[in-house]
Amino acid sequence: MSHLGVGITGYGVYIPRYRIKVEEIASVWGADASQIKRSLLLEEKSVPGPDEDTATIAVEAARNAVARAGINPREIGAIYVGSESHPYAVKPTATIVAEAIEATPNLTAADWEFACKAGTAAMQACIGLVKSSIIKYGMAIGADTAQGAPGDALEYTAAAGGAAFIIGPANGETIAVFEGTFSFTTDTPDFWRRNMRPYPRHAGRFTGRPAYFKHVISAANGLLRSLKLTPQDFTYAVFHQPNGKFPLQAAEELGFDKKQVMPGLLTPKIGNTYSGASMLGLAAVLDQAKPGERILVVSFGSGAGSDAFSIVVTDAIDRKRELAPSVAYYLERKKYVSYAMYLKFRRLLLR
Repeated sequence: MSHLGVGITGYGVYIPRYRIKVEEIASVWGADASQIKRSLLLEEKSVPGPDEDTATIAVEAARNAVARAGINPREIGAIYVGSESHPYAVKPTATIVAEAIEATPNLTAADWEFACKAGTAAMQACIGLVKSSIIKYGMAIGADTAQGAPGDALEYTAAAGGAAFIIGPANGETIAVFEGTFSFTTDTPDFWRRNMRPYPRHAGRFTGRPAYFKHVISAANGLLRSLKLTPQDFTYAVFHQPNGKFPLQAAEELGFDKKQVMPGLLTPKIGNTYSGASMLGLAAVLDQAKPGERILVVSFGSGAGSDAFSIVVTDAIDRKRELAPSVAYYLERKKYVSYAMYLKFRRLLLR
């Protein structure tokens, strides 16, 4: 097996405790919950608490990543946070993370934006910086507290969560190595939010075939061709998951079967965590993968683009896996809220 000489030294995740069921939202708007659950393959979604935002989610995920990596945070030379819900319009989330994990001051830090794939774009930048020996370690984070207008279809899926990955040189501390990465990008306006507007707009069915499927499938095929691999060479496949149905359909069109996708498919239980979605899926797979197994990861960001990665798990995964909470821990740690409490948490009910 040949690889880029760069890998994942540690990873960490965070998912808020609160959940709201599809039935609870549908009951407010007089919608058919059963039809929504069938069409989206979604049961419930995560909800950020009143004291949680993208910065707190990113910090918790970053702390878990450092714990699993077992490195001195001051060895991290770059921290990049991908999100479309940064708490400040002008004030980096990345500096908050850097200070919170005690990585400051000798590093570069910045926020990244590309809808739901900003975190994987940051991951590619870290791979390049580590491979060129400009930095020893880089941290790429995808985190969001996604918004959907009340009554809109997005309200059922827009969720909160995040994942952080520490990228470093391939050595005995690396839990998985990158074999390659491939991106596919066009100017496709399928989903957007204009300046000063509280909620995004989307182009309905236009977000499916010409946006999600075209970019995810093209990026995956580009990576497979460049590495001369087939779907049968992979144990797992993780696709961006705006709902539960799209990733399964993309997998089928590419020639992957359902067994390869289900371990990383989290949206049915927590909704679409946007920049965190594909990275949380990768973390869920790493929580159970064995040394030598190969993982395909394909993100998608509206606007539009996809980043694909081929990753092979190494022996260090068994030694590091238990050093931080798993995705399953956060999935099981939940408390349901009513629609009224959900509105209060999202600050849509004001005293």
